[in-house]
Amino acid sequence: MVEIEIDGKKVEVQEGSMVMDAANKIGTYIPHFCYHKKLSIAANCRMCLVEVEKAPKPLPACATPVTNGMIVRSNSDKAVKAQKSVMEFLLINHPLDCPICDQGGECQLQDLAVGYGPSASRYEEEKRVVVPKDAGPLISMREMARCIHCTRCVRFGQEVAGVMEFGMLNRGEHSEITTFVGNSVDSELSGNMIDLCPVGALTSKPFRYSARTWELSRRRSVSPHDGLGSNLIVQVKNGKVMRVLPLENEAVNECWLSDKDRFSYEGLYSADRLTVPMIKQDGKWLETDWQTALEYVAHGLRNIRHEHGADAIAALAAPYSTLEELSLLQKLVRGLGSDNIDFRLRQSDFSLDGQVTPWLGMSIDEFGQAQRAFVIGSFLRKDHPLLAARLRHAAKRGSKISILNATDDELLLPIANRMIKAPSEWLSALSEVVVAIASAKGIAAPAGYDGIEPGEVAKGIAASLLSGERKAVVLGNAAAQHPQASQLHAAAQWIAQHTDAKFGYLTEAANTVGGYIANAVPGKGANAAQMFAQPRKAYVVMHAEPEYDCYDPQAARAALQQAEMVVVMSPYKHGTDYADVLLPIAPFAETAGTYINCEGRAQGFNGAVKPLGETRPAWKVLRVLGNLLDIGGFAYDTSEQIRLEILGAKVSEVADLSSKLNNVVNAQPQAAKPGEATQLERIADVPIYFTDAIVRRAESLQLTADAKAPKAWLSAILAEQLGVADGAQIRVMQGQGSAVLPVAVDAALPANVVRVSAAHPDTIALGGMFGAISVEKA
Repeated sequence: MVEIEIDGKKVEVQEGSMVMDAANKIGTYIPHFCYHKKLSIAANCRMCLVEVEKAPKPLPACATPVTNGMIVRSNSDKAVKAQKSVMEFLLINHPLDCPICDQGGECQLQDLAVGYGPSASRYEEEKRVVVPKDAGPLISMREMARCIHCTRCVRFGQEVAGVMEFGMLNRGEHSEITTFVGNSVDSELSGNMIDLCPVGALTSKPFRYSARTWELSRRRSVSPHDGLGSNLIVQVKNGKVMRVLPLENEAVNECWLSDKDRFSYEGLYSADRLTVPMIKQDGKWLETDWQTALEYVAHGLRNIRHEHGADAIAALAAPYSTLEELSLLQKLVRGLGSDNIDFRLRQSDFSLDGQVTPWLGMSIDEFGQAQRAFVIGSFLRKDHPLLAARLRHAAKRGSKISILNATDDELLLPIANRMIKAPSEWLSALSEVVVAIASAKGIAAPAGYDGIEPGEVAKGIAASLLSGERKAVVLGNAAAQHPQASQLHAAAQWIAQHTDAKFGYLTEAANTVGGYIANAVPGKGANAAQMFAQPRKAYVVMHAEPEYDCYDPQAARAALQQAEMVVVMSPYKHGTDYADVLLPIAPFAETAGTYINCEGRAQGFNGAVKPLGETRPAWKVLRVLGNLLDIGGFAYDTSEQIRLEILGAKVSEVADLSSKLNNVVNAQPQAAKPGEATQLERIADVPIYFTDAIVRRAESLQLTADAKAPKAWLSAILAEQLGVADGAQIRVMQGQGSAVLPVAVDAALPANVVRVSAAHPDTIALGGMFGAISVEKA
């Protein structure tokens, strides 16, 4: 440690750190633009000049290493004079458009110009003009003349997002920040560049000119999308969500947000928001009041129980429903005598039911610190953008990342070992790794593993996991949805146990962990797949759109269309062809609730705005239904009471629920040998902006490159066999349905794999997310 003095205060800091770090430690503010604690040092704005004793001239605090006994003055005459000179240069070309600038009121340049800027400019020549640019649907670059070339956006792209989408052209007064020729900014983390911009050069396109920052009130919330549970600041004007920003939480999302979390709020005000209860009579939809609608539902459910027995009733919820909603839904269904309740809509193998409550198996911070990681079956970058950013950061520090997947997507991080295998080969690939670890450690492989020969990549993964300190073996969304998920789990668990690695799941949705805590899973009843395979007479569907959110949309649709009663509880009007009642329930921004993220952290939030129209929070709707059906234990006045009942304490007291979660099963891993690829099989990713009902309706996100219509990705070998090239049309058939899609050739795909995205209007006619598929020229 080194001791230095800043403005008369002594402080001890790590050797090699900068004067700025020491100043931050004691709370001394040094003006700056280009410095950011999460980015590398650029030292190009020079605003942080300070006086250092014995130095001939002022030095930049962000790039001056500390030395023992150093004396620094941040606001001496010499320092302030230097800072004011820098400010004068920065303002020479800056346009005088604060009154119409979107950044006005939260602009670093504006704030510092008050303290360090002159009242009049000595510069009388023409100001420079920078041509506006188009960077895509999320970031506005209409006023690049405001840019002060701090290069934060450039460094963010290179260092955090992993892809350099902005760069600086030219020199001197001709310098400008721009995208590559003709390219838009397509990173799934691009919105953070708007937050990082200290002036009004990069602004939010969806929010542009819609409100002034001082008109907005701020509410804390939690993201309802991926399993990370990013903390949000929801900004509200006139009872409407206008903008979403990150709430800094070092343990969860640091100071970043994915674009999905940031811009999905547009989906809250989609044209198909349902705002009044509706009942279908004689094939026509009629608006009604809550009393009539709920009595109709209660009467219908009683009739079906009376005529067909309680087992004819089933309930499905989306995994981003809150803990309280899931808890009351399962209580309602079980109060009716049925045990058919599930939220794991995209899962296909339920053999581990009752044995595991999947979670990350470590804290998010531990995951980001892993020196060795083995990621199995995950479209990591699009499924978990901020967890991928943490791994990217770890890889920069020397961590070795290995992957097993069916596609070799660009993860924007160095991969030490990659196994790209057809989904049906994943188990045999893990079997090779098991044997490689056993032989490297000189122990016996589990029974049944004789005759398996590990390949070079499997040996590489084994060697990687047997070296290093902190290690993680994690299963992604595709592994959890895989038809052999339980066997993949057993093999991955064995690998983790014998390499002293932490073992867990990169959980799919905001409340995947919470669904288990709320007990919204069947005990003896039917799981999500069985509810459709053996159709029921009544379905209660909460927050989910079964044709988009289920493993097999064909089976889901067929089951719902034959049912006598389908109750759709949703913020949106959908399912009108099979539903009988539509009940408008509040999305995350309009209700209070709790989400439990992948690391078992319970995070409570309140509604940011009042529910739209006649919309009601789902827990209130379920509470009234419980009372109408005379089921006991539904006397709740607030969502806190429900939370207290489930968790046994306030959220603040039991923020960490990892002790209630378990990834370990008592099962022997099953060996599998590589088979002959006899038929084509499907691998389905869920595109990042189609994962749930809210995101699917966010207009700006639907204009991005990631939301383009899906293609049928074929291997080069298969494309040659079919005689098709990029852009040709082919017919993809699965089960009873087919889809005509444009071809894209991916040289890295296994020969017998066809990649077709799920959860998209173009592909919902197809069957399960895995399994046999056939293709022909269209």
